[in-house]
Amino acid sequence: MNSSRSIRQNARPDVLPNFRNLGIVLRILLISNGLAVLQAIQLANAWTDVAQRLLQIAALLTPVLLTSLMLLWAAQPWLNRLPYRQGALAVMALVVVLTLTIYEFGGELYSPAGSSKYYFDEARYALFSVMVCGILLLYFRLRTKMLSRALHEARLQILRARIRPHFLFNTINAVLGIVRAQPKKAETALEDMADLFRMAMSDARDLVPLSREIQLSKQYIALEQLRMGERLSVDWQMQDVPEQALIPPLLLQPLLENAVYHGIEALPQGGSIKINLRRSGDKLRLTVENPCVERGNSASGSHGTGDFQGNYESERSTPPAAGNRQHSNNKMALQNIRERLDLLFDAEARYQVESGNNFYRVEIILPYVKERPS
Repeated sequence: MNSSRSIRQNARPDVLPNFRNLGIVLRILLISNGLAVLQAIQLANAWTDVAQRLLQIAALLTPVLLTSLMLLWAAQPWLNRLPYRQGALAVMALVVVLTLTIYEFGGELYSPAGSSKYYFDEARYALFSVMVCGILLLYFRLRTKMLSRALHEARLQILRARIRPHFLFNTINAVLGIVRAQPKKAETALEDMADLFRMAMSDARDLVPLSREIQLSKQYIALEQLRMGERLSVDWQMQDVPEQALIPPLLLQPLLENAVYHGIEALPQGGSIKINLRRSGDKLRLTVENPCVERGNSASGSHGTGDFQGNYESERSTPPAAGNRQHSNNKMALQNIRERLDLLFDAEARYQVESGNNFYRVEIILPYVKERPS
């Protein structure tokens, strides 16, 4: 049965600032008054004239600003239900109406009797209020995007940190399987494992060369072959895969680990893992397929759109020698892959699973990213 899961889009939508947040209110007050100072300097004829100009601006700005903040505080639940553009227009319209209303009721305070600039002043103040609103909304929008990116980077760092201890635990377990029975091989395996960890943990980049990931995966398979012998074989099929292609680190190795512990190890005769890497236009396709214990019709039909690894584990009658803890860790590693693809590529990546009666296939499709020449 086929189970396909497209990486969901996680881009945070534009939202209006929370006008009930004290920090946001303080920023609005500071930025608005800062713009008022700049306008006062622009209108003044000399430095001694700046204070008078600032008082004239503040006479209208202060009541408009305070009234706007109170009304926006009250309207926050309603604004939260609006799309960003409609909400921004609603905020601007509210401020313009308040500006014109206060200007109208201010009478001679803002417009001396008999002034011929009444309508010009109305248009000028309305335009100024729109400009101030636009600047404030743009500032908060950019600030939100910057914070979202910072959270994105922090979460990615956490995901990378989580998968490395898991990788260490399972690789050590593979070596422990041969320590007593084959001490000479275990000694060689420990040396290979040291090289493997040095390679796996030396790079903290989001993307690494595909050739490096392939080398790491081959070293991991070599360790598992020491433990399982001829029961484990790997068929590498690489078509039009450029060496400069970049992929997330520790992407292929957890898939191979899943194939070994949940597929090959459960088969008395063992089996072969098929790895297919190929470039298709601007996409890079990575497929890992392994044989598995045959399941009845009821079991094979249980695969749906949920967590495929949980279903797969539940169908095993006896866990491998590594124990349930290791399988739980491996489930975390595969979930980790999905989350990292989500964060790095968003909707441009796909994670597909196909499960048959006696095989299991995982395919990852991600954008073809080239390594820049140094």
